[in-house]
This record gives sequence, structure tokens and C-alpha cells, in this order.
Amino acid sequence: MAAGRRDERVQVIRDEDLLLALLNSAPIIDGKQTDSLEGAAGAEFAHRFGGTGSKAEIAHLQRVRDALHEVVREQADPGTDLGPLIGGAILTPEVTPGGIRWELQAPATERLAVRAAMAWSDVTREMPGRLRPCANTECNLFLIDHSRPGSAKWCSMAACGNRMKVRTHAHRRRDR
Repeated sequence: MAAGRRDERVQVIRDEDLLLALLNSAPIIDGKQTDSLEGAAGAEFAHRFGGTGSKAEIAHLQRVRDALHEVVREQADPGTDLGPLIGGAILTPEVTPGGIRWELQAPATERLAVRAAMAWSDVTREMPGRLRPCANTECNLFLIDHSRPGSAKWCSMAACGNRMKVRTHAHRRRDR
């Protein structure tokens, strides 16, 4: 594989990780939604994915995350709810001997959020139906199902999966 394509694939994988981390940055803990983008944790999050960590960047990430939550749950229209948040971004082609490389141009405070939105688009297009909320209605996390049959339901088998299976088993026993 050519170095340019390898770099491109690494960026796509990293941005998929960014997307999932952003979607999962508002977990429910002890029955209450939290925001792990607040304070120093938000700056650390942004730095981990190549952002600036500024307050403006974190605020934009939170707005895009909230829009993506609604879009992935099919409770919002991407064009109406997500479009205005990323509408100023431009992809500029750079022609190289190895092919075309696309350069994202956006304000520094929006670049990370735009990358997450682009990753959402890539996942939705390349793996339809594989990005979804956890099947546990008391959970606020998401998963990208990479399993062969595409049947993963929970953000984590250890947490939500086992919990939901125990509940289902208890309901069946009661209904006997």
C-alpha cells in the first residue's frame, strides 16, 4: 500500500475513533447525564485528537455532539441540525503523484468537530446501519458495529449486554 493511502486510512480510522469518543462523551452515570467535555477533560479530549483544546473548540464540539446524537437516533435532520454547524468547512484537493489528497480548511475552533461529522458521514455511507445507540435505553452511549453479522446491540457486552440479558431472563422467569 502506498504511503499516502496508508496515511489516509490511518486518518479515517482515527476519525472513526474521534466520532465514537465524541458521541460517547455524554454518558449516563448514576442515572444522570454527564458531560466529559467539560473543564480540563474537554481540553484533554481535544488535544488527544489533534485539536486546540480552547473553550470555543469545546463548545463547538458539544454542539456538534448533541446534533449527532439526534441525527444518529433519527430524531433530527442532518441538513437542518448538523449542516449549519459544519457549513463553513471546505475540502481542497491536493494532487500528488500518489493521487488526490483532500485538505480540510476550517477555523481551528471547528476543525475537530468537522472531522467528527465527516467521520459520521463516512461510517453512515460505508457501513449503513452499523452506527447506532446502545440498545439499553438507560444508556446514552453509541457503538459502531464491526462484527461480521452486524448484530451487536450494546456499547459494551460487559456492562449493558449482561445487564440487559439478566433483565430479559428475569422477565421470562416471572412470566412463567
